[in-house]
Amino acid sequence: MFFFNILCPLYSGKASVKQTTPIIKAYLNPHCPWSPGVRTVLDRAGLPYEELDITSDHKAFAEMVAKSRQYASPCVEIDGVMLADVGGAEVAAWLRQRGLPC
Repeated sequence: MFFFNILCPLYSGKASVKQTTPIIKAYLNPHCPWSPGVRTVLDRAGLPYEELDITSDHKAFAEMVAKSRQYASPCVEIDGVMLADVGGAEVAAWLRQRGLPC
């Protein structure tokens, strides 16, 4: 039987961890009631993001559909991960789960 001393870690070296700012694209419809919630969460978190108006930017709309495989908005892409058809609460929960400010 093996016993480990939980007070003495097996490795006590220093790890180099880089904190980077996530790259965020918010695909929003200005007439959608959920878009302001997404904006509020990202603004309160102090995270920079690119806001794309899918009603006036046809290229952004096509990009959102290709990445999310749906037509509903808002969609938020964070570091290549697409959160499709979300509101502010879902974006905040996703950020919190990953240790990002929200």
